[in-house]
Amino acid sequence: MVFTVRDAIDILIVAYVVYRVIRSLQGTRATTLVKGLAVVFTSRVVARALSLRTVSWLLDQATTLVLVALPIVFYPELRRALEEIGRGQLFNWPLGRTGMREEIDLDAVCRAAAQLSARRVGALIAFQRKTGLHEYIETGVRLDALVSTELLLNIFEPGAPLHDGGVIIAGGRIVSAGCVFPLTDAKLSGGLGTRHRAAVGLSEQTDAVVLVVSEETGVISLAAGGSLRRFLTESRLKEHLANHLQGGEQE
Repeated sequence: MVFTVRDAIDILIVAYVVYRVIRSLQGTRATTLVKGLAVVFTSRVVARALSLRTVSWLLDQATTLVLVALPIVFYPELRRALEEIGRGQLFNWPLGRTGMREEIDLDAVCRAAAQLSARRVGALIAFQRKTGLHEYIETGVRLDALVSTELLLNIFEPGAPLHDGGVIIAGGRIVSAGCVFPLTDAKLSGGLGTRHRAAVGLSEQTDAVVLVVSEETGVISLAAGGSLRRFLTESRLKEHLANHLQGGEQE
């Protein structure tokens, strides 16, 4: 069999498509799901090699269920990929700010939270960590702005167009505002409304850390890992944010 130029082009196209798929999945919830799938398939191969019939049967059933559920589980990623194809972005070489990170101005965030708390103005701010928040970023208005106290105060000013949604900070910048977060099904203590349910919900489904300022009480809270830490002062808020975002604290 002779290796031709056509074969080389064929391989390059497939390699580029695989590269773009991996790149689009990187830093999203799908990364964790792919690892889980790899464990299931690897276990299936090992079980068959060791002639573990019961285990093999269970893994076969699990594999069938996984294959059926894949389109549902990866719906956000599939939708985004189709949108990129529709916008002609699939074959664009990734440029710009992708992968660049800046230090988050925690002082600016904490000052804004304290001022909003004093005025009893509600706020919801999510900080992206390892898991990407692309599907939630797309529900809001793209900003790509430096983090500043003044901008955060303006975003959450009562009556402002983006007041009721959440802000997402990623790579040290405000990337989107007016975002919609998933609500938790967990039972929260009395007096906690939609913002708190959204904060806990996002922290359950991703590794994001979410800051909440209550509109009713002015209480500052921080959600991480599905739990909510309440009644934070400006200094304590900065301490916890620094631990989560810089020290990698896990709840």
